[in-house]
Amino acid sequence: MITDLAINTIRALGIDATNKADSGHPGIVLGAAPMAYTLWTRHMNVNPKVPLWINRDRFILAAGHGSMLLYALLHLSGFDVTIDDLKEFRQLNSKTPGHPEYLHTEGVDATSGPLGQGIPMAVGMAIAEQYLAAKFNQEDIKLIDHYTYVLCGDGDLMEGVTNEAVSIAGHLKLGKLIVLYDSNDITLDGEKHLSFNEDIKGKFEAMGWHYESVKDGFDVEAINNAIEKAKLITDKPSIIEIKTIIGYGAEKQGTSSVHGAPLGKDGGLVAKKTYNWNFDEFEVPSEVYKHFEDTTVLRGLENFTAWLKGLMEYRKKYPELYNEFMQYQNNEIPVDLTEVLPSYELGHKNATRNYSYECLNKASSVLSNLIGGAADLTASTKAIIKGEAAFSPENPLGRNIYFGVREFAMAAIGNGIALHGGLKVFVSTFFVFTDYFKPAVRMAALMKLPVIYILTHDSIAVGEDGPTHQPIEQLAMLRSIPNMIVLRPCDGNETSASYNVALNSKDRPVALVLTRQNVTTVTGKVYDEVKKGAYIVSEAQGEIDGIIIASGSEVGLAIEAQKALEQENIHVRVVSMVSMELFAEQSQEYQEYVLPNNIRRRLAVEMGTPFGWHQFVGLDGAVMGISTFGKSGKANEVIKDYGFTVENVVNKFKSLM
Repeated sequence: MITDLAINTIRALGIDATNKADSGHPGIVLGAAPMAYTLWTRHMNVNPKVPLWINRDRFILAAGHGSMLLYALLHLSGFDVTIDDLKEFRQLNSKTPGHPEYLHTEGVDATSGPLGQGIPMAVGMAIAEQYLAAKFNQEDIKLIDHYTYVLCGDGDLMEGVTNEAVSIAGHLKLGKLIVLYDSNDITLDGEKHLSFNEDIKGKFEAMGWHYESVKDGFDVEAINNAIEKAKLITDKPSIIEIKTIIGYGAEKQGTSSVHGAPLGKDGGLVAKKTYNWNFDEFEVPSEVYKHFEDTTVLRGLENFTAWLKGLMEYRKKYPELYNEFMQYQNNEIPVDLTEVLPSYELGHKNATRNYSYECLNKASSVLSNLIGGAADLTASTKAIIKGEAAFSPENPLGRNIYFGVREFAMAAIGNGIALHGGLKVFVSTFFVFTDYFKPAVRMAALMKLPVIYILTHDSIAVGEDGPTHQPIEQLAMLRSIPNMIVLRPCDGNETSASYNVALNSKDRPVALVLTRQNVTTVTGKVYDEVKKGAYIVSEAQGEIDGIIIASGSEVGLAIEAQKALEQENIHVRVVSMVSMELFAEQSQEYQEYVLPNNIRRRLAVEMGTPFGWHQFVGLDGAVMGISTFGKSGKANEVIKDYGFTVENVVNKFKSLM
């Protein structure tokens, strides 16, 4: 029977690839092959010739350790994953790394593997689908109409971030989200009951989900019927619990021993005998290729062809919407943002979080695909689009997403929105709470997603809330993430320029780190300077005796110290270090211009950990920073207590002479 042959082909490829690599996780491949096969041959709407087609169904293998399951499906479905690629599973620079990687392997919709983040990313995709469908679909032509599928395991459902995401998905009634739960009663440490004994049905139904159960994970018809039922439920996301046997066919099937270790040659033969598999290693029967061609590939091609025809009709009937749709899809900015974003007069005072609010709303007036929200902190972080409704089942065109107190899920959902394509997304919280969602920021950087993080209350100037809310090490933490841009503007004009940088980012996440307290505007229009990361914000009045480097609110302090030093005939240059990462990417000539090597007296001033600053001040310089966890008190008193005064900056600089 072709169904059994196709399922066993997936299993055999999983055995062969993990054995050849002497590494990998065959257990989920052998147990979950029937559900994956059913989904892909009977439901998935994809086109291997246009793998990033915006109206394709999305598939996230949340249990990313089972990557060979996905690679086998991609190979059989005609994506650019060859048998030779499968033979290079987990090898250096291969197309088939240990966990699926977005944009690295054709057909992978999300980087996955860190358990828990798969379902939240899928929630983001489902939000994007719902918004874009409401924005562009017409009664006669639907440009956006697809499902988001997830295959997860017990580990995903134990992670806290999954529970955050499940909660908001039920609240938002995301009916196009369907989760297949590989329920095999085994975790890496042993039997599931040692750590997990939840009533999945009761829990998910209580959170507004539709629940289906398949008692026999090998029953393709039962799996198919459950998926069909789930697709009929339009006002709830669905989870289908499918009981399976991990490592089915292996000598130690049903145990944790088959989770993360290859079966070996002899063990592989035992399993293959169970499947009546009589083919060579990495051999795929021709009828299996034809079966996938006749099902997955043909269905996808027919649907894509029909969609393309509809797009051409849409172009004629709704030309303005068509142009806007293409702008969304191509991630284009239709205007020069320097002409849109606000500018401020010298001496103007406000908090950079308030400047951020003005910039966000100016940008949203010309970028109708800008969407996002905060983790129950819009009143404080000001990350809200004025006049726009909340995104909800009743109003899927709302551009303000109320994430609730779910920081980690918020950031992972933001990744899903960005992964879907078509929308620009921002998320927001207090800067200190980046600790709650850093793993999702790392994933955004890894996947090259231009998510914008609006992070306020950026220092000990938070004041009375004390050390629990006063970030110290968070700047260094975010700056340490590869492919990340961290911007800490000093005033309104730097904030405006920082928004320009963030909104123009194509393949890097951007953090905007903003003050609670008022700062004085000390710059003019500085976009060209800010996009270089650092620049001379105030030049010395005579032959340079040294340099003070600062970021954010401390730039104003540095300029005041510069003035005081001038009174003593000491001439210093003040450099605003808005972004260490962007400055490090500039030419040696520019870096030398801003920070000349022959000027060795350098003082860095920042109300956070000194970690990372020595690369700019050198061995002869110094850093005024903070190496404790802050204190509770009035902001100005806390700042003074930590020594961030003009007098102390002056004295610290003079100590270098």
